[in-house]
Amino acid sequence: MNRRRWWQWAGVSGASWLLVGCAGMGLREPMQVNLVGLDPLPGEGMEIRMAAKLRVQNPNDTALDYDGVSIALDLRGNTFATGVSAERGSVPRFGETVITVPVSVSALAAVRQFIGMATTTQQKPAADYTLRGRLSSSGLGSVQFEAKGEIDLSEVLRLK
Repeated sequence: MNRRRWWQWAGVSGASWLLVGCAGMGLREPMQVNLVGLDPLPGEGMEIRMAAKLRVQNPNDTALDYDGVSIALDLRGNTFATGVSAERGSVPRFGETVITVPVSVSALAAVRQFIGMATTTQQKPAADYTLRGRLSSSGLGSVQFEAKGEIDLSEVLRLK
């Protein structure tokens, strides 16, 4: 086999292996993540601590193993709480699981939300939220997610 023919064969063979590898990874549907609860935790100094409960739904036909979670919760367009967890687990194929992530709220962020509630004319002190985060995987990287909704601030800040 001459040199030119060998390079052609190597190129075609390499491209074939690359396509087989990419096809094996498959295209994944995005994870569905919902904020399902914020429970109080003991805080220190001028911080508020909460346990954010996330319901993660996997619409794919393979389980998602994760090794760490990070989230940021924005209220009314401003960062309200952030948190990380080294929790390990798996979201089953076509299944769901609840992950708890401890988050910290700075005193400034809490005051900003209290002022926003005091100046609102709504009967119910609600706010739009955006939850951004990442499920870290020991495999080929991580899965990022974003969820939006509305939250009752009197429940979060325990005004009832």
